[in-house]
Amino acid sequence: MDIVDFNLLLSLRTYRNLQMEFKRVSLSPLNHREYRLYIFVRFFYIMALRMVATVVAYQLFHLTKSSFSIGIVGLSEFIPVFSLALYAGHVIDRSDKRTLLLRCILLYSVCVLALILVTLPDIENKLSITTLSFLFYLVIFCTGAIRAFAGPASNAIIAQLVPKNILQYAANLSSTTWLAASIMGHASAGFLIALAGVHFTFYVIIVYVLLAAYALSKIDKKPIVHTRANVKTWESVREGLAYVFRHKVLLAAISLDLFAVLFGGATALLPEVADQILNVGPIGFGWLNAAIDIGAVIMIILITLNPLRKKQGLILLCVVAGFGLCIITFGLSDLYVLSFFALLVAGMLDGISVIIRGTILQLTTPDEMRGRVSSVNSMFINSSNELGQFESGMTAKIFGGAQPAIIFGGIMTVVVVIISWIKAPRLRKFEY
Repeated sequence: MDIVDFNLLLSLRTYRNLQMEFKRVSLSPLNHREYRLYIFVRFFYIMALRMVATVVAYQLFHLTKSSFSIGIVGLSEFIPVFSLALYAGHVIDRSDKRTLLLRCILLYSVCVLALILVTLPDIENKLSITTLSFLFYLVIFCTGAIRAFAGPASNAIIAQLVPKNILQYAANLSSTTWLAASIMGHASAGFLIALAGVHFTFYVIIVYVLLAAYALSKIDKKPIVHTRANVKTWESVREGLAYVFRHKVLLAAISLDLFAVLFGGATALLPEVADQILNVGPIGFGWLNAAIDIGAVIMIILITLNPLRKKQGLILLCVVAGFGLCIITFGLSDLYVLSFFALLVAGMLDGISVIIRGTILQLTTPDEMRGRVSSVNSMFINSSNELGQFESGMTAKIFGGAQPAIIFGGIMTVVVVIISWIKAPRLRKFEY
């Protein structure tokens, strides 16, 4: 063996050793018992959330035959999420995050119980479509109020479960779990609707919620990190907002994702696409619902094991643009396979976006402000899902169908990236 071959072999071995070390470190948060419990909680709770969203959208569309009704669901959830987000951040920073999250999950189980009652055949058959729709909207409004507190609390507690030196990997695993649960929620909801009906599906959902609550109760209560005891509520809220607006990279990343989700929320129109364009039943609908999340979890697993090492800001802009192009393709398609793969690729690109934005959020936020900054992020991102759902339903009504509304959303997503490229040079050059 000559010296060149020897050096090449040595380089390959070094590279493999580095790859194994990266994989070991990236999974190191799972060595902590409370973090493992947290992952269990996150999986079952998010799966329940996704199943509720899928089943309610499916049932409302089949009651009303209108995508606009699904848009109203989004608006019903957006209003409390957006209205309470900043106050929720103040409360989270002054609370034991584990206890607050547990209360939120238990309250969510009450909402699922309400959905079980609404879909009881004896009750459902006696109520008009208008009354049933209103009851669905009312329950979703309540879940939105709960999510205003639960989402940021769930993100903020991660830093209290693992050492700071592995916080980045804990955030990645949390995102992977979220997406895996989202896939299972969307897909299994479709299967359960097809096999056992809407009413039975809600029984499965409440079991998942209670499992999450039980696992969370096994995590110890956490100390309150907020150190300023006498600060007023509005001053505390203003500190969180001011921090985000001062941190230009964080603000740009959140804003980019907000508008991409707002305009690119094609999944809100999936019941109409599945039923009237692709002509598939609830199982096909469930898989379409899961396609974006399947792609995202594939990519997040790959990035968790092989982290992005440079030019993360530039990558973020490129993948969001690619996401918009995939949504345009989905809007133009009338073939189920092409539609599925367009959403799958969109999900892979979205997975990269989730990792980069989530890491920026975790690494740039001080411990004493995690609740407030997570709530601002929730106000921007989580509420944009619901507002995007309303926007999709509204544009579908204005444009006379789902396809032109989806194409419009994809085009607007690309436009947002172009504007961000010009207006946010710090994000384009950002690395971590």
